[in-house]
Order: sequence, then structure tokens, then C-alpha cells
Amino acid sequence: MNLHLAEISAQVATDAHAVVILDQAGWHGAKALRVPPNISLLPLPPYSPELNPVENLWQFLKHNYLNARIFETYEAIVAACCDAWNRLRAVPGQISSITSRDWVKAVNL
Repeated sequence: MNLHLAEISAQVATDAHAVVILDQAGWHGAKALRVPPNISLLPLPPYSPELNPVENLWQFLKHNYLNARIFETYEAIVAACCDAWNRLRAVPGQISSITSRDWVKAVNL
């Protein structure tokens, strides 16, 4: 997570500040977390999947590609997940349409 934040920080313009929205994953609040000064962390409330676009993406994958199946091996699970992801990626604009929100707008100041 520290490397991820450092990379985000490096991409933020010198006269800008980034807000990173996080779910409640344990490593997002680890004591060893080093938050660069040009980033603020905004944690989502617990149990709020409707606010986390990745949850909608996961729900779409499960509903459309991975539901009602029994897998014989771990490798079969990984192969099915990779196939589902690649099928999702093959449709232009699909990920954006699932994860975008009307109330979220990126702003360049």
C-alpha cells in the first residue's frame, strides 16, 4: 500500500492534492502506512458496497460469468476468473459503465 500511495503521489501535479477513497481493508489503515503530504485518505463507511465501484464490478463478474458453477480445482477457479476478466475487458467501455457514478467527477483545478 505504501508503494501504491507513493506512485499516486508521484502522479499528482505539484500544485494539486489527491483524495484516495478506501474501503475498510485492514492494510488501508495499517500503522506502518506512510501517506504522502499531497494525499488525503477518505475511508468509506463500513458495509457500504454501493459506494465502492469495485464491488459493482465484482458483482457483475459473478452474476454474468462465475455464478452457479462448481470448480474441481483451484486452477479451474483461477482459469474461470481470468476468462471472466478477459471477456469483460473485451467489451469497450464496459468497465467504465459499471464503475462510473454520476455524482463522482474528476476535476482538474
